[in-house]
Formats: sequence, C-alpha cells, structure tokens
Amino acid sequence: MAARSDSTGTFTIYPAIDVLAGRVVRLAQGDPSKVTVEGGDPMVAATRFAAEGANWLHLVDLDGAFRGSPTAELVRRVASAISVPIQVGGGYRTLASIAAALEAGATRVLVGTAALSPDFLQQAVERFGERLVVAVDVRDGRIAVQGWTERSTATAAELAEQCRDAGVARLLVTSTSRDGSLAGPDLELLATVLETSRLPVLAAGGIASLDDLRAVRDLGCEGAVAGSALWRGRFTLGQAISLEA
Repeated sequence: MAARSDSTGTFTIYPAIDVLAGRVVRLAQGDPSKVTVEGGDPMVAATRFAAEGANWLHLVDLDGAFRGSPTAELVRRVASAISVPIQVGGGYRTLASIAAALEAGATRVLVGTAALSPDFLQQAVERFGERLVVAVDVRDGRIAVQGWTERSTATAAELAEQCRDAGVARLLVTSTSRDGSLAGPDLELLATVLETSRLPVLAAGGIASLDDLRAVRDLGCEGAVAGSALWRGRFTLGQAISLEA
C-alpha cells in the first residue's frame, strides 16, 4: 500500500455526532437495531467537543439517511450552538436538500447514494464546489447505498474515478463492515481510493486507537472521523487532536 505522493501534510480529526430520533448514538455497521453507544443530546455533545478543541464536527442525520429526506432543523440547532465548522451527512440526495443544509449552517455536505448518478454529481460539483464531499461507503467490495441498507454494483475505485473526473473536492471513505466495530481501519481500501482518485480523503470506520489515527494519517489521508473509540474512551479528543499537523 503506497501513500499519496501529493499529500498536503495536513491532518484533521472529525469527532462524530450521529443522531437517531433526536439522540446521539453509535451503531454497529450502521444497523439501527444495533445501538452500541447512547450519547445524549446532540447540542450538548457538539458544545463539549467544541470546548475540547475540535476544529471540525462530523454530524450525521441517521433518520435522514434511512428516510432519504434529512431535516435542516438538526443542522440549524447544532450550528447555532457552536462556532466550529460542521460537515453533515445523512440522506442528502437532492440539490435542494444540500442547499438547505448549507443555508442552515453546515460548511460541507456529504452525498452518498446520489453521487452514483454522473449527471447529479456534475450538477452538485458545479453548484457547491468545495462544500460538497462524496461519501464512498463500501460493503463487501461494492458501494453501499440507501443508508447502507443496499449494495450497488459500483466499486470504490469506480466511484473514485467518477469523482475525480467530475471535479469533486474530497472524499469520505468508510468500510461499513468496520463502522462501530473498533476493528481497525481498512487501510487497503483507503490506499486504493487515494491512489485512484488523487483527491483528499477522510477516513472512517473501525478506528480504535491513536495508532489507527497515525496509520491513516501516515497513509496520506487528510483527516479521520473519530466515532466509537472516542465515545467509548479509547482516547480523548485532546489526544487525537495532538496528532493534527
């Protein structure tokens, strides 16, 4: 596995706030029936992470992901509570919903399922530019869609190439089978997407330790989402932020 040769040398930690039915949760492999962490009020969590020095927040509207129709109100409430930039995902499959999230206070919006449409992707890139992030969610070698409940026929490399050609600014790469598992990141998947896309990549899924964060940083990833490991106390946000450069 070769690291990106064009890495900027920067690395950012994104503490995760996943919201289901108004509460912060962590799910095993994105399954709503497998709640592994109960984290309370999302505004309280956002305020705490901001106070602990977070430079970004990763906010996911799980209800929106499963319904395919996110609500801008969640974004508005969290954004109004803090001054930290927010990257938001969960069911953003129309240009209107992306625009609504940005107007509500998000700095970036993640698009997954809809990005498989070349026409939609091109329109989204032209309209939103750097504010658009494509989520490359992989399950059993294929792109997971519809809130990870289904698999497409596309591979990570194919979507990465499509994103590169469309002018996407950055990618968020998740091995869905490792999400919430604390089994370690899928470095092979990350390396494949880095090499294929030549784009900035954020790593997610399976990160369990500071060594895992170092591994994805050293591979060439621009940042990493800290979810279950952070919520379960495997390391503190301050310790994770100390790896930023």
